[in-house]
Amino acid sequence: MEIDNASQPCTFGDQNSSDVTVLLYTWEGRPVFFYCHSKILIRKSKFFAEQLSMKAVTNSSNEFSNFIQVLCQGSEFDSYAKLLKLLYTSDDSVLESLDSVKTTLGVLRASIALHCGSITKCCMQYLEAVPWDEKEEDEILKIAPSLGPAAKPILARIQPINLTATKNVFVSAIRFATAVEKSFPPFADELKTSAQEQVEYMLLEDEDTPMVAIDEEVKSEVRTGLSNLIATFEAELSLIPLGYKHSPEVAEQSVLQSLSDLDWMCGVLTKMEMLKDFVTSWSEISDKVLAVLQEDNCYLGLWSVKVKVIELVGKAFDAIGFGNVVLPTHSRLHFLKKWLPYLRDIKPLLDAKSDKDESFTHRLDGDLCQNIEGAIVSLVLTLPSCDQADILGDWIQRTEQLKFPNLSEAFEVWCYRTKSANRRNMVELSDAGNPTLSL
Repeated sequence: MEIDNASQPCTFGDQNSSDVTVLLYTWEGRPVFFYCHSKILIRKSKFFAEQLSMKAVTNSSNEFSNFIQVLCQGSEFDSYAKLLKLLYTSDDSVLESLDSVKTTLGVLRASIALHCGSITKCCMQYLEAVPWDEKEEDEILKIAPSLGPAAKPILARIQPINLTATKNVFVSAIRFATAVEKSFPPFADELKTSAQEQVEYMLLEDEDTPMVAIDEEVKSEVRTGLSNLIATFEAELSLIPLGYKHSPEVAEQSVLQSLSDLDWMCGVLTKMEMLKDFVTSWSEISDKVLAVLQEDNCYLGLWSVKVKVIELVGKAFDAIGFGNVVLPTHSRLHFLKKWLPYLRDIKPLLDAKSDKDESFTHRLDGDLCQNIEGAIVSLVLTLPSCDQADILGDWIQRTEQLKFPNLSEAFEVWCYRTKSANRRNMVELSDAGNPTLSL
């Protein structure tokens, strides 16, 4: 099986010097013959070495003894054909010829099947050094078990790391996402958005173990971030009265960005079961927010800001009303009395403008209104009956504003509870005035 002239160079596909013919089938089932050289195949592939060794023993004649069919799927034809050609190149040339992860994975599969150690090593070296997309990573994970310990360098980049290192990355992302500095480079907005997205992703629930260990250090960092965002929002809000006169759009966009950041923080705090921090902070600045939104200069403007504010207020109402955030009675009552009048005023105003002007896009979402209404009804029913009576009495008197929020359900429950309470009271009084006689 050795070529007569050992020093004669072997060229892939040279039929004149070839002593081995390899057969592959294309996707269409068409046979393709590759003219190869036994000394190359034996040196580079254990599969071909074994095949040629068996043929040398079992064939008494050389005729057709060096014809080898390689069984592979038609979809793998290009990979096997490329592998045969790579057998004729040096390791450095193999690395240079690998130009994509997809191609390399195909060659790697073929190389593993044909036991081509040097080619397999080059493919692994290439994959270890280049980036992969998600689909390619899945394919690598499928191939890795067949490589054994040799796959360790490839898999190093996707091995889980300790929770301390993950926490450090999470904390850094929180700091950047909630930073208040204005002297960031041009790409800072994109990086900030990315940081916010990855913080949310890292907080997604995992079936096995959490990606981030939520300890007091992490919570403290998140609270600091919330404080930064609240402070930024207050600062932007305080500039509204003056800035709105000169450049309404600029003033509005600055506040909208702060509100968007707070909206994102609400999602983070919800996942970390820390939404109470937001509710408390928002309650503390409610007076300032309402004062600006209700100023004469801003009363018929800042519609985007007002809608976004109502969205955040809705999240606070939802948390308080349904018991996700537990607050004392006076705090719940304070929050309700602060925001209920404003909601009564702004909803009809937005609806009227939307009905009058089709281009006005700041109408409150129906689901949002329904959620706020349900949360307010639930919140009202958590209050002492006398406070409920004050709120419901005021609501009934405002006949022109009964549409939103509709407190009919709370009113019905209050009536039933009041009647039941009176009945119980009458029974208790009756029992007290007619003690049981004993003989």
